[in-house]
Amino acid sequence: MFAERTNWNLSANRLSEALARHRASGKRLLDLTASNPTECGFEYDGEVILAALRNPAALRYEPNPKGLESARLAVTEYYSGLDARVSADDIFLTTSTSEAYSYVFRLLCNPGDELLIPAPGYPLFSFLAEILDVKLVRYPLVYDHGWQIDSHSLQQAVTPRTRGVIVVHPNNPTGHFVKANELQALNDICEKRSLAIVADEVFLDFGFNGAAPLTFASNDRALTFVMSGLSKVAGLPQMKMAWLVANGPEALKRQAVEKLEIIADTYLSPNAPVQLATPTFLELRTGFQKQLLGRVRHNLEELDRQLEAQKNCSRLQVEGGWYVVLRVPATRSDEELALTLIESRDVYVHPGHFFDFPTDGYLVLSLIAAEEQFAEGVRRILELTSSS
Repeated sequence: MFAERTNWNLSANRLSEALARHRASGKRLLDLTASNPTECGFEYDGEVILAALRNPAALRYEPNPKGLESARLAVTEYYSGLDARVSADDIFLTTSTSEAYSYVFRLLCNPGDELLIPAPGYPLFSFLAEILDVKLVRYPLVYDHGWQIDSHSLQQAVTPRTRGVIVVHPNNPTGHFVKANELQALNDICEKRSLAIVADEVFLDFGFNGAAPLTFASNDRALTFVMSGLSKVAGLPQMKMAWLVANGPEALKRQAVEKLEIIADTYLSPNAPVQLATPTFLELRTGFQKQLLGRVRHNLEELDRQLEAQKNCSRLQVEGGWYVVLRVPATRSDEELALTLIESRDVYVHPGHFFDFPTDGYLVLSLIAAEEQFAEGVRRILELTSSS
């Protein structure tokens, strides 16, 4: 009765079962997978946020496939702060980056066509691809005193059915930013093979060196689609506002925008109150980002302090984002270690295989967890790995 694309294995895995048992027990859990900023103790200007949602203009319905111009102009201002010139005519508002991905996948791919994705990488892509009848092919990020795109392997992964290359900038969970030389290599490959670049920049503002990062929104050599949104930029995932920016060679970009307008007109997704409030929400991002980056830097320093006192574990270099990769002794599978941490240390972490790490020996920790919780969780992890 149901489509084959929905034939997922819906049974809980061992880690999910252990997590459910722990939560049912009522014991305190140190959650080092935290990704929801609204539950991590950050301060929000609630009065201003709620006032922005009370705009009387929301009582009128003004359908626009791209979204309200006032919200799109606010997004152009955001990119101006990143030294990127983006036209409001090339912006589409969506309820989420997942929806933005669906627009791009539908624009580029026939059923069974391929998109290249980085590994390690976030597992959401697999579900989106299955729902949209797209095949994902992984290209490796390699680690050698920092993460890098393996451009040779990426090029070898291209087939006649490849339609584009997904980059996550910075990557989740590795925190790797695409460098200028890597972008040049990507453009060379995509220009030659008529491929699009799909750039996920939700963590772009969270670089650790303080410098304004490169944004793919400025890339006009290859057809390029860039997505981001309020969920990470302003720490407001509940507002369900994201955007998609099209760029590239002018003639190709115009064709893409015209086709995207039909796709977007079919959905007309974002609601009026949030669109009208988007300029205010983007103005508030500076205060939120300052808090979050302060938390991330503090937790990273605490992790390094504890790592210095032992010899079994180390962390991989990270340039930005909300996560850090911890290298641990591969004396058991990452899943077994994560299970043991829940059951015997009351600590919840993500095992590396969740993000397609090719071998065991990796845990992924959230750097936005509350500082005391993070410090105690790390202590318990290192205590366990030292005794195994």
